[in-house]
Amino acid sequence: MSEIQIILPDNSVRTFDHEPTALEVAASIGARLANDTLGAKINGGSEVIDFRIPLKNGTKLQLITTKSPEAIEVVRHSAAHLMAHAVQSIWPEVKVTIGPVIENGFFYDFDSPFNFTEEHFEKIEKKMEEIKSKNLPLERVNWPINKAIETFANMKERFKVELIQDLAAKGETEVGIYNQGDWFDLCRGPHVQSTGQIKAFKLMSVAGAYWRGDEKNPMLQRIYATAFLDKKDLDQHILMLEEAKKRDHRKLGKELGLFMFHEWAPASPFFTGRGTIIYNELTNYIRELYHKYDYQEVITPQIFDIELFKTSGHYQNYKENMYFSKPDDRDFGLKPMNCPSHCLLFASEKHSYRELPLRMADFGRLHRYEKSGSLHGLSRVRTFCQDDAHIFCSLDQLKSEIFKFIEMLNTIYQTLGMPNYKLFLATRPENRMGSEEYWDKAEKALADAITEMGLEFGILPGEGAFYGPKLEMHFVDAIGRSWQTGTIQVDPNLPEAFDLKYTGEDNTEHRPIMLHRAVLGSLERFISVYLEHTAGHMPPWMSPTQVTILNVTDRVNEFCEQIEKDLKTDFVRVEFDRRNEKLNFKIREAQLKKTPFMIIIGDKEAEQKSVSVRLRDGTIHNNIPWAEAHKIILKTIKDRKLQAEISQPATLT
Repeated sequence: MSEIQIILPDNSVRTFDHEPTALEVAASIGARLANDTLGAKINGGSEVIDFRIPLKNGTKLQLITTKSPEAIEVVRHSAAHLMAHAVQSIWPEVKVTIGPVIENGFFYDFDSPFNFTEEHFEKIEKKMEEIKSKNLPLERVNWPINKAIETFANMKERFKVELIQDLAAKGETEVGIYNQGDWFDLCRGPHVQSTGQIKAFKLMSVAGAYWRGDEKNPMLQRIYATAFLDKKDLDQHILMLEEAKKRDHRKLGKELGLFMFHEWAPASPFFTGRGTIIYNELTNYIRELYHKYDYQEVITPQIFDIELFKTSGHYQNYKENMYFSKPDDRDFGLKPMNCPSHCLLFASEKHSYRELPLRMADFGRLHRYEKSGSLHGLSRVRTFCQDDAHIFCSLDQLKSEIFKFIEMLNTIYQTLGMPNYKLFLATRPENRMGSEEYWDKAEKALADAITEMGLEFGILPGEGAFYGPKLEMHFVDAIGRSWQTGTIQVDPNLPEAFDLKYTGEDNTEHRPIMLHRAVLGSLERFISVYLEHTAGHMPPWMSPTQVTILNVTDRVNEFCEQIEKDLKTDFVRVEFDRRNEKLNFKIREAQLKKTPFMIIIGDKEAEQKSVSVRLRDGTIHNNIPWAEAHKIILKTIKDRKLQAEISQPATLT
């Protein structure tokens, strides 16, 4: 064989007399680097491959080591094998299926004759530690398809057989097998060098899961777990999870009386009077900005003849997520999105270039069928509404509209106390519509708009929609979790499908570009994220109860009632707790409701027409004239301040 050259990131070249593995390349540089190598990227790709795979001549190689950001996924992938090895060592009758890496951890699905519980975790973790301590090497071999099917069939591993048969149907002739000690598994990799490199792990929970996510298939036992490169990172993750439990929006929603669910309306939330206040305050704020940014709000039907969805492509591509009805023997569908109906509105009139951009907003209720296994409180429901809008514009206006969208998004997130977010440009996927020239212009317009605003952004290669690129906003919450919320997408597809036109300056017809955009996204999902971000401490302007009046004695009730009347006149949401209870008890009750302002009235305050104001953070401000406190409360709400503030010395109680 002629010389094989491998190109490193600094453009230096390593030469071999055979096709080397990435580990061999690392070893040629130094033993320490070889010991730390966990995988590789080749030829500028984003996929991490196994370091055991031979490299072709001219390969551009980037080593993935224990210090690389990608290392954690390799470790977690191998930890999944470690867990499966441990489970089958303890219970040989349990069969294995798949064990992928997921966000913040991994899981493995087992076909077990008994139900796993968290009581089994200690035993499994102990066996995992035992296998890890042996520092067993993970060795990869390639088996012919027929050998793999025969071997796993003899082991009665029917799920592995099904996976291998699927690979055979796709034309694969061999499969990767990873051995660790006397245990092995079907896998494409990548994996660590030995079990000793899996430093810290913990089993987290167990749940049922259908094989391949299909309700018609057998129910399996899914064990969720996580792994980290060191114990300190694992401990920090456990602390974060404990904090996340405290902030769980389902728990907060129940405690604060914001929303509920009922079995007769699966995955369809009921917002209480208190929860509806939060919902309406958000939509009212968005509506104010719509006025500023020249949006027209529209109302469109809930149900349409399915011909609409066939024209838009939703029937062909989204049918399994839709609800259908057949009144009078005519097929109808509930709308899962607003965009097709907005196209009908645009097409209902003739438009001139002078009218563009035309910004159409809609808070209409949407219905999408989500599988029961994916449902999760408000964050994944079957009925919801979005701060949804569609902008019809020319290609030349695309950049300025993106600029205005980001400006509006930034304004909203700053007001909500959510400044920590990242922007990502999702570029053209492999399967796409439109010309390369169009994609070049659209991607450049998206990138240029963000750059001109001085904002940084990342790239999500190939993750754009089939009809155009998009910008995604990923919000990082108070405990470091990332949530994809706002988005703007470029779409020439629907205007083409609905034959949308406008008359240009040249007096000829032109096709508009359509932008799909949302700042908050689903309001239901956003409220779930925001509750967890704030731990339920809504800003005063969004709080269901903004002020609670607490009397020390019934003698001051007349003054308390006057304060209540003053606040209600100014549309402040106020409650007067006149119960015959101790003051500390009533303070605690108001704290549990997370009320921003607690006004405390005793004999002295009533006599002087002053108040003591206790804030949510526990600070108390005494002897404030009621007229002054009234102004402070109104200004805090009107200015949409994040916290209740009083600018005078405070003392802790």
